[in-house]
Amino acid sequence: MSSNSSNIVFDDIFTINAIDKEGKKFDRVSRLYAHSKNYDMDLTLDYNVELYPLNVDDSFTLALASSLARGPPGTAEGEEDKDRDVWRPDGKGRRGLEEDYEYVMYGKVYRFDGGTAEIVTAYASFGGLLMSLTGSFRHMTSVVLGDPVYLLMRK
Repeated sequence: MSSNSSNIVFDDIFTINAIDKEGKKFDRVSRLYAHSKNYDMDLTLDYNVELYPLNVDDSFTLALASSLARGPPGTAEGEEDKDRDVWRPDGKGRRGLEEDYEYVMYGKVYRFDGGTAEIVTAYASFGGLLMSLTGSFRHMTSVVLGDPVYLLMRK
């Protein structure tokens, strides 16, 4: 899972069980249903099929990060607070975690269910594309309600 030397708050390998099992509602967006190999987590995720095509039985790595900066906050050489979360599509500036992944979304954790139970669900919205992640609270202790989050995926 996550470590103290990184901004990654959760990561695991998921295998897709189904895509759009309740019907396709939008042309460019699909909803995938997946289960993780290491932590026995269930994931439901909306994603852009034109940017990142996926199929049933595909496996992918999913990471949630509090920042795209490499290493814990404030440790990058010459890092200043004003450009801590700078990302530029023209390739100028610092290279972050996004370089290691194929699909990246930015959003916010808006709901957390089951706070004292063994099994909890974290909900996040990425500009209207939704995610729910369900599993043991021990694997999601660093996912905090109200915090911004980056979702990173690679096959």
